[in-house]
Amino acid sequence: MKGIVFDMDNTLLRSSIDFGAMKRDIYAFLCHHRILPQGLSMDNHTTSTIIAEAMNTGLLSEDLRHAMWDTAKEHEMRGMMGADLEAGARELVRQLHGQLILAIVTNNALEAAMAALKENKIADYFDLIIGREAMGLLKPEPDGYLEVLKHFPHTSPKEWLSVGDAWVDGKASESAGIPFIAYCGDIARMNSMGVFPFAEIQHLPDVIGYLQSRTTK
Repeated sequence: MKGIVFDMDNTLLRSSIDFGAMKRDIYAFLCHHRILPQGLSMDNHTTSTIIAEAMNTGLLSEDLRHAMWDTAKEHEMRGMMGADLEAGARELVRQLHGQLILAIVTNNALEAAMAALKENKIADYFDLIIGREAMGLLKPEPDGYLEVLKHFPHTSPKEWLSVGDAWVDGKASESAGIPFIAYCGDIARMNSMGVFPFAEIQHLPDVIGYLQSRTTK
């Protein structure tokens, strides 16, 4: 094993970002500016897939694109203020630091991510932190994970594991060829979206056992 990629919200940090409100606000903004049609089923979309739909139209001007991202960033900054770590997160990354390459891939703006990670004093444990600015397309697309692999060209996807709580994390990770561990995830939802985790855990320190088992194979 060479490295591990973590999702951030509700994986390392107990986020209070209202993702439902973010999705609704961005969709309303895009409808108002006639980028997307009314009536899309929100049940079948995340914020990132709504944004991907908008990007695919070719109708987003530079100003509208910035305004859309500003809407997302406002939700992120508000939701990350005072965010606590998930149980066992600090101990896990402290234990792994220096032994494996540690990376984060988050759909959040890098500024919001760094503010929360620094507030919780774990930013320095990570070798690479990828925010949405470094991705062409957000999770569930694999761009962020491929960016990690590009930063460490001496490694192969199978020498990594990733950990995340949502189907978009698993989809992006698996599409990049990196085995995925679901942390407190909705496995039925993941399976319905074509995501089949390598393992399921309820406690972050349980990652250690899977790292050891893959190292010995």
